[in-house]
Amino acid sequence: MDSQACYSILKYVGKSLIKVISLLIAVSILSFILVSTSPVDPVRAYVGEVGMVNMNAESLARLEAYFGLNTPPAERYWNWFSDFVRGDMGLSLVYRQPVAEVIGVKFMNSLLLMLTAWFFSGILGFILGIIAGLYRGTWIDNLIKGYSLLIASTPTFWLALVLLMVFSVWLQLFPIGLSVPIGMKASEVTILDSIKHLVLPALTLSVIGVANIALHTREKMIDIMAEDYILFARARGKTRFSIIRHHALRNIMLPAITLQFASISEIFGGSVLVEQVFSYPGLGQAAVAAGLSGDAPLLLSIAVISAALVFTGNLIANLLYGFIDPRIRRGNMHG
Repeated sequence: MDSQACYSILKYVGKSLIKVISLLIAVSILSFILVSTSPVDPVRAYVGEVGMVNMNAESLARLEAYFGLNTPPAERYWNWFSDFVRGDMGLSLVYRQPVAEVIGVKFMNSLLLMLTAWFFSGILGFILGIIAGLYRGTWIDNLIKGYSLLIASTPTFWLALVLLMVFSVWLQLFPIGLSVPIGMKASEVTILDSIKHLVLPALTLSVIGVANIALHTREKMIDIMAEDYILFARARGKTRFSIIRHHALRNIMLPAITLQFASISEIFGGSVLVEQVFSYPGLGQAAVAAGLSGDAPLLLSIAVISAALVFTGNLIANLLYGFIDPRIRRGNMHG
């Protein structure tokens, strides 16, 4: 690779990173404005109604100063943002713990759930897309297309409720909710216990995430199977498996991978609903609890971190597209 190509790649990566950082700052500003204009009083949410009645003026003034209610909005935002960058995200009003500790635990739960769903939805969608493309126009193709279109229009929470009723309530094969058995000490929880609680939430997200990758891979497979070199390989008597392995796979794998990275935002959005249905203690459930309770420090931190997660997925997808097709990279540089 020559120096000009290296410079082109580095410049493309640098511009992409600057865009992501700019978007994150914009998300933090918008989130701060929305939370600041909320009618929820952080002091009242922190001490409760009874605490407000029994609180003297001096204690109330100290709490208002702690939450920065008497400082200008711009200064309050800068104080919060500078502390956030240093790792000090404030104190959660709901959990009565530092926000960083709360997010550390919740994020790991959500990350395990989303990574599991992301991996299996990508693998299953990729395989189904290849099969549908190979058997275009047959009942197999129609079945996979119908399934993908049906799943794409199915509400995530509805599918989660159906799986919960069937496998947890009726068949009693899996736990009803949570990430660990109720009443069990953390030291006593085994890996098998965690997997059993993870199966249904991950299965819901995996089933929902199959549609896009399956339909996209199907279209790419149909296009590739119509290429001259594929027709020549078939004329030479090569089997379908050999054609897929040596010719088609490398041409459809990278676009499918980039599409899968771009789907992280959909998986994260679905995980919020899934975590509520299964009472799974992840970022989504924490965000809902923070919003209902007026927990501004936790809500702001989750908004920025979730945006960073989504933007990172999109960034990886864009970088992969740029490396696959240099025309995209050059277009971004000139634009």
